[in-house]
Amino acid sequence: MTEPAVLCPECSSEHYYERDEFTVCSICGHEWIAGTADAAAAPEADTAIRDSVGNVLADGDTVTVVKDLKVKGSATSIKVGTKVRNIRLVNGVGDHDIDCKVDGFGPMQLKSSVVKKA
Repeated sequence: MTEPAVLCPECSSEHYYERDEFTVCSICGHEWIAGTADAAAAPEADTAIRDSVGNVLADGDTVTVVKDLKVKGSATSIKVGTKVRNIRLVNGVGDHDIDCKVDGFGPMQLKSSVVKKA
């Protein structure tokens, strides 16, 4: 009997080698524990909130605004390059996932797609 082919969960390559308890793809370098499904770890990765360039954000981070933002009820807008300190991440509150205080504007919510980790 032939052994079933092991495929890399990242690139589906069948070229791999084993190192300690890990199986390592020789094409893309992805590591996984042999016999476990990487699909179980995928939802965990999806829950991470990322900024506009893909960096993972955490509570207390400092971020920089990457585009001018119009503020409802104000004649001025938040300019590019404005630093926002000590953010708090919130899930499930509409499409805004950052609670923060912006100097000169007060408390507000921002989308992670308009900020970059500083």
